[in-house]
Amino acid sequence: MKQFSVPMALVDYIPVILFLLSFLTVFKNLKNKISVVSKAMIGVGGVLVIAAGGLKATYKLLYALNVGDFEWMSNQFFSNQAIGFLLLGIGLVLTVKPVSKHLNALFPTMVLVLLMVIGLGAMDAVLAYYATKMKKRGALVCFIVSFFLTMMMGYLSSKDFTQASMNWIAQGINCAGMLLLYLGVKSLDKAGLGK
Repeated sequence: MKQFSVPMALVDYIPVILFLLSFLTVFKNLKNKISVVSKAMIGVGGVLVIAAGGLKATYKLLYALNVGDFEWMSNQFFSNQAIGFLLLGIGLVLTVKPVSKHLNALFPTMVLVLLMVIGLGAMDAVLAYYATKMKKRGALVCFIVSFFLTMMMGYLSSKDFTQASMNWIAQGINCAGMLLLYLGVKSLDKAGLGK
């Protein structure tokens, strides 16, 4: 059985408040000196870390007060804090001039491509799950092929887009991938996905 007391829960807010104050001070001092990408990564990362700690402390307090056992408030802690610290750390690394001079053009693109792959992979996996559950093999194929075409877009993002031919290739692949996504989604819609 969990042993949380009100004083323990209140003390759990102290590191959250100290981190919040530290984060706000650093952000205030750097916000006018850094790129939009760094600012976004630091901002989102900091908010995730603060929210993760605040929710965990609130979970302990609500539990100690016998209000309820809201486990999601505790379970979110490690994933949100890990992602938050990662984004915050990368964003701060990019503020260091010698580092950002060499990486600023490449690194944010790589991070964004990674986030795109994770997001699209999760989206297509869930849609493929629904297609399988609803026995819509055509939609399943659409989602799988759409995912791989989108991955090709990620690969192509590292190429030279000053050439018109690369733009046409990328647009063709992107249109095909999004058309397959749309056809798969429409198939699930007609089969009663929302019911």
